[in-house]
Amino acid sequence: MMKLTRPMIYIDLEATGADATRDRIVEIGLVRRNLDGTLSERVDRINPGVHIPAEVVAVHGITNEALTGCPAFRDIAPELLDFMQGCDFAGFGVQRFDMPLLLEEFRRIGLPFSLEGRSVVDGLMIFHQKEPRDLTAAYKFFCGKELVGAHGAKADAIAAMEVLEGQLKKYTDLPQDPASLHQYCRKQQDSRFVDTQRKFFWKDGEAAINFGKHKGETLRDLVRTHRDYVEWMVQDGKFPQDAIDLCWKALRGEFPKKEIPTHAP
Repeated sequence: MMKLTRPMIYIDLEATGADATRDRIVEIGLVRRNLDGTLSERVDRINPGVHIPAEVVAVHGITNEALTGCPAFRDIAPELLDFMQGCDFAGFGVQRFDMPLLLEEFRRIGLPFSLEGRSVVDGLMIFHQKEPRDLTAAYKFFCGKELVGAHGAKADAIAAMEVLEGQLKKYTDLPQDPASLHQYCRKQQDSRFVDTQRKFFWKDGEAAINFGKHKGETLRDLVRTHRDYVEWMVQDGKFPQDAIDLCWKALRGEFPKKEIPTHAP
């Protein structure tokens, strides 16, 4: 157990999406380990005041209807500050998402909350430090050998080949043909996004803009209200081809559609 000099709060947030600057908290879980070793807990569901896309509901299972009548963040913020007073923080992935989102929520309502002078311990960062997820580590894990000449193109290409062959041998449930493996990789890595460069994300089964001043708007709405913006994306020449293809089809009235997944409790 860590040697604490002040209480440690383990935090996890569920939200309306994965953007710490734009999305809103829908549930906050706080577990405080006090200096005497005892635990104090607090869990709040929060009405975010904005719609939660179906794709996000499918992940955490918190529906828009379930939050009807729940307090807004500003209603419980003073109590949260009291609970977190004088505490450090810890969690899994908190530096990238949870803490920035929490800071943004307090900033939005004009209530002072700062991490200055507090420690933030992130188990995900420790995991990445202790269990590297690079080619050298994969080569050792799947092939049982040290990668000599790492970052040389030929050595890395050969290692990548051996790693993939080792994965197919180890994980017998993996597809064994390139087309099926392609779909498996897309499902695992990009299920929230429409295109490879993440210019569009899925929002209630519709493609929505993931950048710029129209971020969050669906492509369908954008064609209707700001058609010139979509035309600019086609003509600009700086967007990846699959994003351009999406825009080109949208201008012709063809919009991608994704089947909404069902949350498994």
